[in-house]
Amino acid sequence: MTGEQRQRRSALPAVDRVLRTEETAALVAAYGRPLVVEAVRAELARLRKCGAAASLASIIEECAAALERDLRPSQRRVFNLTGTVLHTNLGRAPLPEEAIGAAIEAMRDPTTLEYDTATGRRGERDNHVAGWLTRLTGAEAALTVNNNAGALVLALNTLAEGRETIVSRGELIEIGGSFRLPDIMARAGTRLREVGTTNRTHLADYADAIGPQTGLVLKVHTSNYAVHGFTAAVPAPKLAELAANRGIPFIEDLGSGSLVDFEVWGLPHEPTAAEALAQGADLVTFSGDKLLGGPQAGLVAGRSELVKRLARNPLKRALRLDKIRLAALEAVLRLYADPGRLVERLPALRLLARPVERIRAAGERLLPTVQRALHGVAEASLVETKSQIGSGALPVSLLPSIALALRPRSHTSGMAVESLARALRALPIPVIGRIEAGRVLLDLRCLEDETAFTEQLGAYSDKIHLS
Repeated sequence: MTGEQRQRRSALPAVDRVLRTEETAALVAAYGRPLVVEAVRAELARLRKCGAAASLASIIEECAAALERDLRPSQRRVFNLTGTVLHTNLGRAPLPEEAIGAAIEAMRDPTTLEYDTATGRRGERDNHVAGWLTRLTGAEAALTVNNNAGALVLALNTLAEGRETIVSRGELIEIGGSFRLPDIMARAGTRLREVGTTNRTHLADYADAIGPQTGLVLKVHTSNYAVHGFTAAVPAPKLAELAANRGIPFIEDLGSGSLVDFEVWGLPHEPTAAEALAQGADLVTFSGDKLLGGPQAGLVAGRSELVKRLARNPLKRALRLDKIRLAALEAVLRLYADPGRLVERLPALRLLARPVERIRAAGERLLPTVQRALHGVAEASLVETKSQIGSGALPVSLLPSIALALRPRSHTSGMAVESLARALRALPIPVIGRIEAGRVLLDLRCLEDETAFTEQLGAYSDKIHLS
């Protein structure tokens, strides 16, 4: 350290001197003394280490900025303009207002989560949604856990622990985060018995594999990929008949799952829980936060005797839902009682079924504002694109959409495009798009709050630049 640096270091104020200012007192009132003291000490330590000079005002300003960064919520609202409607990394399905209100009410006060007011005794938390699930699926009974992977683990562990589970080789899926079905099965305590080949599996393959060690037959909906060409798969009714004749349970894992036929709204068909049960599945498992449009949950519906066995498994307690998500899920399920208004009231379905003409009209309204905000930074235009449903649902079914295409001006390198995408993500409400063909595409299918979007671009246009 040079003499000049030592002089600067000695000139820095003591912690108490910084804390005695009116500006720091305001910080203490806003954030509390412990955090402010910590911020002041950290800033002074940084300045001493680098031997930099700083005024009292600049030190307080840096401390205020650090406190604001530290106290900012880690999980924040974003504009999902990726073109993936049910984006796993962005929280999947947005909840309807009815579910949000129900969750708030459940958070605010004690509830009848596990209390029966008629008898004054302990109740069962699954009863808050089981009635709706059985009504909507035609199942004898139902229960809930924290997600669909949890539902599958619970079913496998309960019905096939220490025994074999038969699965087609073409259905050994891998879901997000590199979680693979064979690994999940191993953790559940069941042995995988693969049958068939990657592209073709026949009923005889299942029949030949069934033996004294068979615990159950599992059919997995390949919701995040599709195999085309020379293929064969056994229809669920055939598997259900085989399993019933051999006296073993047949489970169908729908993955995303749905409670209604999406073709009503011009969307591709996705197998529903009711269809799976009607075709003979003893149990069906599916998600609550994907096509169903609710909070994260794993749903199990089917034969009463099997559901009761799952409910008695100690794992059920480890995987159970809390009162907040149960309240939100119940509110979402109630919306399905009025399917005629479902597309208006359920945000996930509304976004999926949004006509491309409305998306184009939104783009035409937004384009002039975006062009002004990005003047000198990027050229903005409207382009036709394709949205995808996401979260492993209908992977090859794309939805026509419209996007704002942003091409950096006078920059041809990929770094310029990355820089523009990064600048948009750095806005107070991060704008998340995707990079394609040297442009940042902002798919407008999921943009409903146009006012907040345009106001933010106008207020922070000077901060959007290429670094």
